[in-house]
Amino acid sequence: MRGLTTQRVLVTGGAGFLGSHLCDWLLSRGHEVLCVDNFYSSTKDGISHLHDHRRFELLRHDVTFPLHVEVDQIYNLACPASPIHYQHDPVQTTKTSVHGAINLLGLAKRLRCRIFQASTSEVYGDPNVHPQLENYWGNANPIGLRACYDEGKRCAETLFYDYHRQHGLLIKIARIFNTYGPRMHVNDGRVVSNFIIQALRNEPITVYGGGTQTRAFCYVSDMISAFELMMETPDAVTGPVNLGSPDEMSIRTLAELIVDKTGSGSKIIEKPLPSDDPVQRCPDITRAREILGWSPKVGLDEGLAKTIAYFEQVLAAPGQSGT
Repeated sequence: MRGLTTQRVLVTGGAGFLGSHLCDWLLSRGHEVLCVDNFYSSTKDGISHLHDHRRFELLRHDVTFPLHVEVDQIYNLACPASPIHYQHDPVQTTKTSVHGAINLLGLAKRLRCRIFQASTSEVYGDPNVHPQLENYWGNANPIGLRACYDEGKRCAETLFYDYHRQHGLLIKIARIFNTYGPRMHVNDGRVVSNFIIQALRNEPITVYGGGTQTRAFCYVSDMISAFELMMETPDAVTGPVNLGSPDEMSIRTLAELIVDKTGSGSKIIEKPLPSDDPVQRCPDITRAREILGWSPKVGLDEGLAKTIAYFEQVLAAPGQSGT
């Protein structure tokens, strides 16, 4: 129902890191937001500031079960995204991606509304093509420790396209590359939050495989703005579209940068590279630039400063564990 001044928007995984920021963004645009989350890898802390907002509603629900609501748009962000969380219960992780996609696609089919899938750069696995373009099919291990997430997201993309071809559903698929910022969980297990927490606590900073593997980091506000741009593209645009920063750096360089910015006394230590951990990960965002007119605006220095300030506040507050 495009064209409405106010739309009712469903955000699954809405209490998580990206989901909570998306809820904020949509509310700031004048929409009504129905936030759905089962709080498997998130807490209510990330959306506590929205509880009294008159256009915000929270529903505790697991997307592996059908959802019966009335909305104008659906953003599907439901799935634990950090290795610590998604490997804790790999069967449930796969079910969240696959059963969750089926249930939400069925809802979108009934409502005849647009549905956005938060896919991931993990669909490329440990890529043999660099940087990664959307037409690259990937190099993923279907039986490895990361497969519950990688293959679950790959299957979700398959389902989205089959619903699009078979039922004419209006789908939007974004492949999200490494994103960071305030509201990441203290125990998230992802590299930016890990390094910042270790540095602020003056603990050894752990890099794996010598830290020579590369990543490109996108600040959360840039990522969220791209979500809305993708949702509002013409009907014929389905994606997938890579969303992320094209500025690549080694993990060791990131660790050294965070030590410097925090003024930490932490030493960098090395451990073996985990199974199937990608050696290189960097998006080609040509399609995002051409279709969305989008590219990241927040540089790493600015983004890290904001993220470090957030974690300093979290660690200074007794009993707080982050969101």
